Amino acid sequence: MFAFAGISPLRSLAAGLAGLLACGAACAQERVQTATNYAAPPDFSSGNAGWVTVGTEWTAVPGSPPPVTSDPAHPYVPNNVREQPTFRVADVANPNLTQFAKDELKKSNDEVLRGKAMYARESRCWATGVPAFLLNPGGPTYWLQTPDKIAMIWQLDHQVRHVYLNVPHSPAPKPSWYGESVGHYEADTLVVDTIGQNTKTFVDNYRTPHSEKLHVVERYRLIDGGKMLQADVTLEDPAVFIKPLQLTHRWRRMQGTLTESSCAEGEMYNPFKQDVEPIPSATQTDF
Repeated sequence: MFAFAGISPLRSLAAGLAGLLACGAACAQERVQTATNYAAPPDFSSGNAGWVTVGTEWTAVPGSPPPVTSDPAHPYVPNNVREQPTFRVADVANPNLTQFAKDELKKSNDEVLRGKAMYARESRCWATGVPAFLLNPGGPTYWLQTPDKIAMIWQLDHQVRHVYLNVPHSPAPKPSWYGESVGHYEADTLVVDTIGQNTKTFVDNYRTPHSEKLHVVERYRLIDGGKMLQADVTLEDPAVFIKPLQLTHRWRRMQGTLTESSCAEGEMYNPFKQDVEPIPSATQTDF
């Protein structure tokens, strides 16, 4: 039996119980208020869990303008549905698109209709940007959460997004592939605000363009008892959309650790002709 500062454990325990009884209802009420006011942030990374996308297209929130979908004359057929797969041809009659957006989509449509293999950009090892990163198919996305930063890692090419917590945006962030993402927690929801992206990416798998004015807000939360992850996404870009889009997307939980993946090594020896974009390469070494 140990003793601290000359006081035996039994005497210390007795003194603590006496103090608790004297405190009574006031202390109990304080504990209730503390428990009520405290909410741990949602944990998107526990138990070696990754998140696998449910589909590769956006779903509009009721009341939102529609996102870009396939041309009714050329419906999109994905893999593994017992039909001949097709490449995406966008519906340029979407009423929420500016003329600039329609013209850019028509360029991609024309390439597909001429017989060009218009694979998704991530299949050629290119960064997909925000928000198309959310639609990346195949392997899971893993989350690393710390008090100051979150990293989202897509397994199939180890693309990484960084979200910096509880800080403001830079006054004028330099445009980059994933822009500048800052976030904070609101009870059970992670809110991520992204600006400052370059114009080398798209907002969906139809190759809908965007300008450097693209503003993306994502709200992530766990649903279905933690088996599913949902993001409610707002897209604003006056160069592309007449009205902002309100979209939603979901992932299912998958248990398993992150595995190594290298896109470029496989694509250099791909037997299928994929000449939409060359494999990314650096103009100079990093060392």
